Amino acid sequence: MSEWGIALIAAGSALVGSLVTGWFTRTAGGRQAEAARHAGDRQADAVLDTVRATLEEQRAVRVLDLRRQTYVRFLECAEVVSLSRRTGHDQPGDRPALQRAFVAVLLEGPEDVSRAAQRLVDCLRGSPSPDDLDHARSEFIDAARGTLSLPGGQLPSARTAAPPSGVVS
Repeated sequence: MSEWGIALIAAGSALVGSLVTGWFTRTAGGRQAEAARHAGDRQADAVLDTVRATLEEQRAVRVLDLRRQTYVRFLECAEVVSLSRRTGHDQPGDRPALQRAFVAVLLEGPEDVSRAAQRLVDCLRGSPSPDDLDHARSEFIDAARGTLSLPGGQLPSARTAAPPSGVVS
């Protein structure tokens, strides 16, 4: 074989080797790019799931905070009416304020808290004994606390807390 033949065979071998190496490199690069894209998609999905969970938790806390404020306002109005009855110093706006707070509790719910609020309002409208009034107040507080509990039985931190039974705010 002549030198030209050997050179052509060597050049052809180098060219075929380069083409085969390039093909495998291109295929491997494509697989790596696809794997990186999938990893990026999984990471983006994980971030989105975390953001969704955080937003849902924040929404739940806002709902609980609004309910807590509604229940506190109702208890405050009930305490004012109760104190007015005991002292005989009724103010003209006390009962309408209690009714407005009661309607807000009815709207916020849930049903067991609404029923407990109704029993407390009924007690305040009638002539209950102090024990009956304390029982109705405690029943409302227990129902409200049950509604405001987070999973795990914890109450969310409160800026405003309901007055304990028997304390006038």
